[in-house]
Amino acid sequence: MKQLSGLFLRREFVFLALAILLCAGAAVAYWASRATVLTVAVAPRDGTEPALIQTYADALAKRHKEIRLRILPFDDVRDSAEALREGRADLAVVRPDVDLPDNGLTLAILRDQAMIIAAPEASGIDRFPDLDRKRLATLAHRDADEALIRALLEHYGLTLITTDPEAPIPPRHVALVETAEADLAAAFARKRVDAVISVIAPTAPAAQRIIGIVQDASRSRKVSFVDMENADAFVARMPRLQVVTMPAETFGGSPKIPAADVHTVGASYRLMARANLARSVAADVTQHLFELRSGMANVTASADYVQAPAYDSTVGATSARLPIHPGAVDYFEREQQSFIERYETWIYLLAFLGGGIGSALAWVAQRLSRLRRERVEEATDRLLAIRHEAQGTQDRNRLHALAREIDDLAGDIAKHALERPTEARTMSAASIAIDAARSTVKRAIAAGHYAGETAPSVIDAVAAKISAAAAE
Repeated sequence: MKQLSGLFLRREFVFLALAILLCAGAAVAYWASRATVLTVAVAPRDGTEPALIQTYADALAKRHKEIRLRILPFDDVRDSAEALREGRADLAVVRPDVDLPDNGLTLAILRDQAMIIAAPEASGIDRFPDLDRKRLATLAHRDADEALIRALLEHYGLTLITTDPEAPIPPRHVALVETAEADLAAAFARKRVDAVISVIAPTAPAAQRIIGIVQDASRSRKVSFVDMENADAFVARMPRLQVVTMPAETFGGSPKIPAADVHTVGASYRLMARANLARSVAADVTQHLFELRSGMANVTASADYVQAPAYDSTVGATSARLPIHPGAVDYFEREQQSFIERYETWIYLLAFLGGGIGSALAWVAQRLSRLRRERVEEATDRLLAIRHEAQGTQDRNRLHALAREIDDLAGDIAKHALERPTEARTMSAASIAIDAARSTVKRAIAAGHYAGETAPSVIDAVAAKISAAAAE
């Protein structure tokens, strides 16, 4: 019965060990497959970026991707850049010409904007010097746009006035007049404004509407655009901007609006990641953004304007004025790492540690087995010593003590045999030693006429158990 109990205990131990291993494997699999939650700082509130990023977050969740986004909204792009700089966000919508965090690397361009200055053809405004003492309508007041307009005018020696003066505008000054889109046509009709200025994506619907209003205000239906002949020189001074070329007929082909290519400067809204974000995670964020873009465009039109940043080489991408995250470059160049490549170091380390742990466990098991064998061998040696001592004594009390010691030793051996695996050769030797000691003590007792005062049956019973265990 005890043998069966010990066998069941050993089986339960094996099952328990297997269950622990399976649970550990399941935990590792869950950890490897669980979604990575990233915090993204989004601004400005009145821009198109909040709706775009929310659509992207919804698409990731709907498609059960391994990336999830937690949106952190801000009013201004300075705040979103600061959140990335301080580590409160993993990703952020950044406008580099306003505030470029030192730990931010580009994943994608969400929106490219151009400085568009348009006026009815009769105004004769087609160069920056022509803006002297003119009023420019602006449809949305943003501090970032105002700073760009001010810098651009100062480049040509003009000073910006942000309020609509009642008196005539002084020489070398330009007034900025905030006007609602619905009031723009009336402002042109009453000569309240001479041109409209906007920092906007030329292909955006809002830009098409604005130029349409200017066209309606022109008797010839033609529109003049202010062209920057030396846009490269301005960008050299402000390297976080870029030169933008608006092709002819961007806003229509009859008549051509514009009639020829227009050169200007522009800013971009970029999705940036902190520099220490894992390459594999950055690659996944970039990949999903572009793969889900067409579906996102059905929800928000701004998804159509998402584009990859331009670069000539991998070195150029990571060392540009606005560097690109290496993970994004991996996606653009189709060099994303596989699961094995990503975790190759960890796999080798776990294999090495697993082998070492296995060897250590094997050594411990061997050592414990040796200790058990030594205990049985010590008991066997003592039984042989008892046999030798029983042969040379007729002392009644001593023989009884030896008989009790044989009982104790036999019990210890039986316990080890039933609870722990022991070599058959060692158990056979112990069984022979028990039989020999028992026989010697029995003969000594019989010779001294004390056979009735012992309990050899107990020794016989224990010896029978030892013999049965050795036979198994």
